[in-house]
Amino acid sequence: MKLQELTSYLESLAPLAYQEDYDNAGLIVGRPEMEVHRALVSLDCTEAVVNEAIATNCQVIVSHHPIVFRGLKKFNGKTYVERVVEKAIRNNIAIYAIHTNLDNMMAGVNAKICETLGLKNCRILSPKHTLLKKLVTYAPQSHADAVRNALFAAGAGNIGNYSETSFNAEGTGTFKGNDQTNPYVGEPGKRHLENEVRIETVYPAILESKILMALVLNHPYEEVAYDLYSLTNQNQQVGSGMIGELDNALAEEAFLYHVKEKMHCHVIRHTEYTGKSVKRVAVCGGAGGFLLKQAIAAGADVFITADYKYHEFFDADGKVLIADVGHFESEQFTQQLLYEIITKNFTNFAVRLTEVNTNPVKYFI
Repeated sequence: MKLQELTSYLESLAPLAYQEDYDNAGLIVGRPEMEVHRALVSLDCTEAVVNEAIATNCQVIVSHHPIVFRGLKKFNGKTYVERVVEKAIRNNIAIYAIHTNLDNMMAGVNAKICETLGLKNCRILSPKHTLLKKLVTYAPQSHADAVRNALFAAGAGNIGNYSETSFNAEGTGTFKGNDQTNPYVGEPGKRHLENEVRIETVYPAILESKILMALVLNHPYEEVAYDLYSLTNQNQQVGSGMIGELDNALAEEAFLYHVKEKMHCHVIRHTEYTGKSVKRVAVCGGAGGFLLKQAIAAGADVFITADYKYHEFFDADGKVLIADVGHFESEQFTQQLLYEIITKNFTNFAVRLTEVNTNPVKYFI
């Protein structure tokens, strides 16, 4: 298939618009129209991973972490980043990264951590703001259902676990067309009164063009009246970290043993025990220290993340047990998540999990 088929599907699940400002997710090396038959999935795209792709005849590498974060000014092979990009180009291998956009999705990286730890009733720890908008439009009663259905089909009306949500109120609309018009109802030059339905529905801002196209194509009027409103509401489906609950509370030490086993940790750096049992658990794959206040505010007994600095451990202040499991360890299950996502939708497409351990951190035990 064309590479664009794969990348478009991944971006439908984790839109690039939801990546953080500093990130560089998306197609890093390769052309959208190139043909691909096999994909290699990895957490990182290293030179060893590119060699593995060459040896296994994979035309695309789908990694979590982007190999290129900042602009490259030279390609002379002096750094591992230059060598990876250079080798991929020479061997016609595409590199695609799905990073913080996947982190920020309800069914993304953190959901996989929660699943691994057996957490239930999971939700986004820090939902994003300003990602939603509201559309208000007016349709004649005869076409209200058709307009609503078209808006829903385009992606409007989804709130949490509910779909096809809207508010509707009947009223009277007035309009008078000039002699250049050909109105659906009424006559040019005469004021017309029409029984209409006011339709209100929310939608993700990234779908605005699609929503408006659906509105125009399915509305009978020559000139469609509508209002767009920016919302500051939280989007409960997009954001950082997750929080969930254990079926049964555990003592802190027993819970850390549970984490070490399930997440294959060599070591867990943690703060002093609080003396409380563990029931509610907050998680954030990768460097998640910025979510500590949200974890405490949500009533988390433990906050599992990575990349904590010495002085940052003091910020727990006895309110929560911080458990730093390591960056690779916290995100290693992302590979399995991507494998499941791709194989579920592309049943005739070969997908391999890398056999390379890309963790740059080694442990002397």
